[in-house]
Amino acid sequence: MSDTVLMPARRRLLRENPSVTWFLLALGVFTLVISVLSEGLGVGLVSTSMVKILGMTLCLCLIAVAMDVVWGYCGILSLGHFAFFGLGGYAIGMWLMYARTEIVISDSLARGTIPPTELELSEAVAAQIFGVVGTSELPLIWTFAGSLPFQLAMVVLVPGLLALVFGWLAFRSRVTGVYLSILTQAMTLALALYLFQNDTGLRGNNGLSGLQNIPGLLHVPQAVLSVWFLWASAFALGAGYLLFAWVVSGKFGSVIRAIRDNEARVRFLGYNVEGYKLFVFTLTAVVSGIAGALYYPQAGIINPAELAPIASIYLAVWVAIGGRGRLYGAVIGAAGVSLLSSWLTGGGAPNIDLGFYRILWTEWWQVLLGLGFVLVTLFAPKGIGGLFDYLVRKR
Repeated sequence: MSDTVLMPARRRLLRENPSVTWFLLALGVFTLVISVLSEGLGVGLVSTSMVKILGMTLCLCLIAVAMDVVWGYCGILSLGHFAFFGLGGYAIGMWLMYARTEIVISDSLARGTIPPTELELSEAVAAQIFGVVGTSELPLIWTFAGSLPFQLAMVVLVPGLLALVFGWLAFRSRVTGVYLSILTQAMTLALALYLFQNDTGLRGNNGLSGLQNIPGLLHVPQAVLSVWFLWASAFALGAGYLLFAWVVSGKFGSVIRAIRDNEARVRFLGYNVEGYKLFVFTLTAVVSGIAGALYYPQAGIINPAELAPIASIYLAVWVAIGGRGRLYGAVIGAAGVSLLSSWLTGGGAPNIDLGFYRILWTEWWQVLLGLGFVLVTLFAPKGIGGLFDYLVRKR
């Protein structure tokens, strides 16, 4: 009976939202083409570093879609969603660093005459990881760091619980508008400042490194791993896009859009506004954590600077440029801006010598980003996605 009910619902979702079908098709074709052109599994026309950049870009697109749902559809301008992204990265990064270090230490101690005990192995791993911050003791939060199922659960639970508690306190107090944005930014700043301290148990400013070395897959070349992560990132983006397309459609989507447009009237009609907002805020935080858990093994390192408030501001800019209130617009904005910034800051773009001044794109790309945001706000307030909608309607 449930399958009979679900199948028409899926077909209705795809029929009423043709952009979902087109997006999933484009994502599948893109992933297939890059896989064929990659060094790891293809003809070698696309380098391993570029495959990693594209995989990380897909993860950024996923958090951008989550940001679009919470801001573009529900009207909550959250300047703290990148904190959830970073927490997901830290959760999986703890397992990656601990398990890899344990393998290296075990191989080293196994060469001795007497096999090491569990206590000696644990102390050696702790000394190796935390020697950089002046300690050799394993912090309490690393007790289950060697358990992959536990850390995978933390990828979902830590961002989700933080969003649930923060959202419940904020929404029940009916904090809205710019005040709520300031609160989310303050939460992000407080978390980043806390993680910068060495006694947090997460190596302070040094962060977690060597995350590209996957325990149990150390024999697999990075060229192949990069393609595998590209597949995982593409699958997560596709699943997240489909999930959010379902969330913003139907009655639930109509209610959260009404909350965005006139929260007081929706509350007057008898809807539990705080419950709707809390659900959207928590769900998008969980998806952001999953995106971070896929992003940082490809980046190879995570530190507290990744959780700085400026990162969440960039996220809002991506969504605004792409067109908030349109899921594909968030993908366009995130992919376009992140790839452009990688090109400008990675040495791909030639510097411009004006004679009296030399434009270095590593220094000027943020100015270009700000200028693009201003131009889109003035001349295309619905973003690039809005321009696509206009052209389709005109045609």
